[in-house]
Order: sequence, then structure tokens, then C-alpha cells
Amino acid sequence: MTDTVFELRRYTLKPGAREALIEVFDTHLVETQEAVGMSVLCQFRDLAAPDQFVWFRGFADQAARTRTLPAFYGGPVWAEHGPAANETMLEWHDVLMLKPAAPGSGFRTAGRERLPPGTADLEDGRTYLVAIHHLAPDATDGEAALLAKAIADAVRAAGGEVLASLISDRSENGFRRLPVRQGECVAVTLARPAIPQAIPALETALRETAPAAGRAPDIAHLVPTARSLLR
Repeated sequence: MTDTVFELRRYTLKPGAREALIEVFDTHLVETQEAVGMSVLCQFRDLAAPDQFVWFRGFADQAARTRTLPAFYGGPVWAEHGPAANETMLEWHDVLMLKPAAPGSGFRTAGRERLPPGTADLEDGRTYLVAIHHLAPDATDGEAALLAKAIADAVRAAGGEVLASLISDRSENGFRRLPVRQGECVAVTLARPAIPQAIPALETALRETAPAAGRAPDIAHLVPTARSLLR
């Protein structure tokens, strides 16, 4: 089943704690989340922020999100390994709930294989760019979708691949224990350059495609961990 609801989760960690979180996450918190019905799509180190951990997960729909999150966070795996993960964090509330900007513009992971636990990080891990473009809070889904399409077109024109093109899902949060950012309208694009030398052009395209009256997009350069499904 194709996911239709996504979370972009950005954690601010205690200084020097990122590798400890990645060890816990990649060893204990990937297949165990998927076992209850959610998708762990990709997890990253932020190259410019050594205390940032960034990841995406997906759900079939809002009902699945409301069902699977309590199943995991109220279950034995989180009871055992959650304290160690939480110990690394200073802030874990920076979460955007998202949906595909257009049919088929969510993550496509069919055929991708996750590397086994204990896999070392690749020396030549590819860099991804995630861009968050901000519209007015009262912008419509249609306006957000038009911006998302313009961004995706600009990424492709600059020689990049669009891995996901998403907009805000302003549904009610069905699991209040994990808050999400409210009152915002964004377009989120995950992109990958064909070659590392194309990164500057790709970032320029992302910055230049923005709402006329909006603020500059937030752009981060990300490298996947060894067990990220996208790598």
C-alpha cells in the first residue's frame, strides 16, 4: 500500500550525542516501527549541524497513523530502547505532518532494500537536500501544490532528482503525545543531485523558487545513515 501521510522529524540533540542516537535508531527502531504498520523511509545526518538528526516516516493514511503510533510508543520496544533515545535529545517537537503534493509525488520505495543492522556508513554517501518552503498560513492546498510543482520542475531543470514532493497535511493530530507544528502551510521537497558538483545549482534553484511574499526556504544538506532506505 502506498503511504499518503508523512512526518518530517528534525531533532536537536545534546552535543556529541548524534552517533549514540543513530546506533539506537538503526539497530532497534527501524524494523520494529515497520512491524506495527508504519514506514521508516530515510534517516540522515545534517552536514551543517552536527547535533541534528533528520528523518521521514510514512503511514497509509490518518487512521493508520492514529492506530500505529500508540501501538509502537506504548509497546515493549519503545519501553526498552526509548529512554536511551530520549536521553540524546534536547528538542524533538520540530515535526511537520505532510501529504503528497500531487498523486504519486510521495516516496517511492518499492524495490529498495535496507542494509542489515551493523552495516558501516558508506564512505561515498550521497548528499540529499531537503527544502521547506513557507507559504502564508491561510494558503490553500491548491496554492501549496502549485508551488510544490514549480519547485519540482526547477529541481529537475537543475539536474536533480525529486524523491518526494509534499505539502502540509492540516488534519487533526490523532496522537497528541507526539505534537506536530500547527498553523503552517509548507511545501517540502527532498531532492538529490545527479552528481555532487550539481549541488550549488540545485540549491540555487530551490532558493529562487519561492512565494513572492514568503520567507526564504529552509534548506539542509543531508547524508543518509547506513540503514536509511534512501541512500
